[in-house]
Formats: sequence, structure tokens, C-alpha cells
Amino acid sequence: MTIGIIREEKIPHDKRVCFTPKQCKQLMETFPGVSILVQPSPFRTYTDEEYRTEGIILSEDLSSCNLLMGIKEVPPHFLIEGKTYLFFSHTIKMQPHNQKLLQEIIKKKITMVDYECLTDKEGNRVIGFGRFAGIVGAYNGLMGYGLKYNLFSLKPAHLCKDKKELFAELDKISLPNIKVVVTGGGRVANGACETLGAMNMRKVTPYELVHYTFREPVYAQIHSENYYKAKDGSPFSAYEFHHHPENFRCSFSDDNSFASVTDLLIHCTFWNPKADILFTRARMRDPDFRISVIADVTCDINGSIPSTFRASSIEDKFYGYDPLTEKETQPFDKSAITVMAIDNLPCELPRDASEGFGRHLIERVMPALIDKDEDQIILRATIASGGELMPAFEYLREYAEGK
Repeated sequence: MTIGIIREEKIPHDKRVCFTPKQCKQLMETFPGVSILVQPSPFRTYTDEEYRTEGIILSEDLSSCNLLMGIKEVPPHFLIEGKTYLFFSHTIKMQPHNQKLLQEIIKKKITMVDYECLTDKEGNRVIGFGRFAGIVGAYNGLMGYGLKYNLFSLKPAHLCKDKKELFAELDKISLPNIKVVVTGGGRVANGACETLGAMNMRKVTPYELVHYTFREPVYAQIHSENYYKAKDGSPFSAYEFHHHPENFRCSFSDDNSFASVTDLLIHCTFWNPKADILFTRARMRDPDFRISVIADVTCDINGSIPSTFRASSIEDKFYGYDPLTEKETQPFDKSAITVMAIDNLPCELPRDASEGFGRHLIERVMPALIDKDEDQIILRATIASGGELMPAFEYLREYAEGK
């Protein structure tokens, strides 16, 4: 098998890569029948020279490769007919901006395996960049709090060489006795907690956060059962909540609950559009609504956080939301809630994110790709095979046909 690592052509160009230079070498040593070609790129966080140093061949022409791997969507006109691709296609939710991409995949008889669909037998994702989204998202939230109250100025994450330098920045700051909430229990939320742990912030229970006062900054990690209640008064059921979220109401912003005591919200949990939002715009106008900085790591536009009406960017991380006018304003205005909602947070630490992603690929995915897919990890993630939609993705038929 010859694997081609493609240049990221989608604009803005992503700096991440599926395998670092050392991982390419490791992959070929682990699987002697595998060779790797890397398409030259001026955008990658790992330079062409770093690949050459590890003995990896660089080639503009990848037409001889059996398998082509990247990170972000491949612009349709760059797709090579008849090939097998692995990348994040962002088509499984019928995203309008990628309809042309799926149409071209079918037209060119391509086999498309989507990283987002790589799951184990229980349906758990086996790979992703979530951890680094959480690490950077929490860091940006702390940065925003420091800037809003003129407490400190952290070095932007994308200007740090790696996670080690990022965490070293946190050693330089001191926070007042604020309360921080991290929502969620997955990779993203745990990444956010990793950042808070790196600055030795004390972790407390959700109950303690709401009902106790502290002389130091503290944070609580809250899960769905902490802020959703069944409308019929029955005990919380995770199964019922995930399958019928419309039967639950959100208590996050109830009187004397999280919205009344939280200073910095780091929002990391998946949100189903059928579920209640965390709080309303009207609630954000209440005098006891305490949250002044929101790091919306999920970046669901017009989703569970009403003030997230657009994405911000790595270069321009923050914008302000004025609850009284419900309009955007300057990010650090006194009357504004500061919002950070970047949709490509792992790109701020591209070397670390690439290394972690590649390691999981080698451990959990490549054996199934190269040898035998005994657990059907690859099969479940294959959207189209030879240009034909797979049965699990037949629901994309009309989307693919342009309807």
C-alpha cells in the first residue's frame, strides 16, 4: 500500500497533518509493505525538510497512491478519480457548503472514509481533535477574562510553540476567587479541565460551586444530569435524555443555579437542537446573570448559547455581546459579555494536535486499514465506496443529488 499525505488546499489552509515526520517513519517500520509519499506544502506546521530528514519522499504527484489522507475537506476539483480518501468531509449532516464535494465524490467513483465516523462497536468515536479544542478553548477563556478586567495578558495560543509553552504561560498569572464552569464529559471537556489543572485551579463539585463561597478560583465540571431535568418529574435517565432530549428542560439558568454564580463559562458539551438551550437572551439581561466571559468551544452558531451568533477567528478571538441591545459590540466593553467562539481551535497548537491525532491513527485505525477490518471500523466510516453511497449513508441520497 502506498499512502499519500495530501496538501491542505482548503482556504484558509490548515496547518495540521495526519502524520508527523517521525510517525511516517514509524508507520513504515511497523508495516513493512507500506510506503508513504508526502505532497510538498508551505502551510504545514511540519516543514518539507522535517519529512526529508526522516527519509520520507516528497512528491507533487500522488496518482500512484492507493490511499490519500488529509485533514479538512478536499476542494472538489482536487479530487483524483477512483481513489480512496480519508479526511473530515463535513457532509454527514448534509452541510449545504459541502454538497458539491459529495456530488464530486460520487461522480469520480471515490471511496470516502470520514474520520468523524470512525467508531468502535459501542458507537464511541475512536479519533478526533477534541482534546486540543478543549485545551485551547479553556486557555482562550482565561485570556479573555484577563483582558476584560485588565488583570493580565496571556500570549496567544497560536504564538506558543507547543502545549508546554502554553501551560508555562499560565504559571505567570493570578486569578481572583472566580467560579468557572466546564460543561461536558468527553474529550473536549476533559481537555479544558487539563488546562485548568495545569494552573492548579481547585476542582469542586457542582453542588459546592453553587452553594459555597471560596477564597480562591475554583471550577466545576458539570454533566447533563446536573442541569437538565425531566419535564414529567421522573429521575434523570441518560438514555432517555440522549434519545428524547425534548422531554427535558434545562435548569442551568434557574434562580440560584449555575448562571447566577458562574464568572467564566467554558462550554464543551454536544448539543442536540431538540434540547433546551442553556439560557435565553432575556435571562442574560437579568441582574443576577453573572457570566461575563463565555468560551464557547462547541461553536454552535445560534445553538445552545444565544450570544454565539457567529464564529470568531484565531487572529481575532473575541467579540462582545450586549444583552440589552442583543447586538455585537466591542469585546471588552463594560456592559458586554465577552465571547470566544473559534471553530478550529486545535489549529492553535498544530504540532501537538497533529502528534496526538497521528498516534491514535496508528494505534486504532491503520491496522484495520492495512490488514483486516475485523471490527468493521473502516466499514462503518465509509460514506461511499467506488462512488456508491453505503447503506448506512443512504439518507444522503437526495442531498447528493442536489435536492
